[in-house]
Amino acid sequence: MFLTRVFGRALFGAAAKSEASVAAAAAYSTGARNPLEEFFEVDIKPDDESPPVYGRSWKASELRLKSWDDLNKLWYVLLKEKNMLMTQRQMLNTQNLRFPSPERISKVRKSMCRIKHVLTERAIEEPDPRRSAEMKRMINSL
Repeated sequence: MFLTRVFGRALFGAAAKSEASVAAAAAYSTGARNPLEEFFEVDIKPDDESPPVYGRSWKASELRLKSWDDLNKLWYVLLKEKNMLMTQRQMLNTQNLRFPSPERISKVRKSMCRIKHVLTERAIEEPDPRRSAEMKRMINSL
């Protein structure tokens, strides 16, 4: 009786999770959003009087407080942002138009360099030499 309750819940939970992921995939594949749209920024309305204000780059002291997984996720968010900005810049260059805020690319690059720096610090502090070497290889592949 106990085993059927435990396994039944585990199987039901797995089934519910898989149904949710299938529903999410179906909603995504129905054409709700084109994946190439992620490479372009949403157009700014000309009605706005002031230009949009963008954030600053991440500080190393802030990044040191983050976990390994958070830094990994942040790296890929920044990589996606960098790809979007470079695509937009290239598209505007081909049309002989000016890229509106080139400082954003340098902010993203600085943040990415700081993430690598923080991860390298953690790899150096690792007491196990094998794990440290593995971490350094992973960081260098970024």
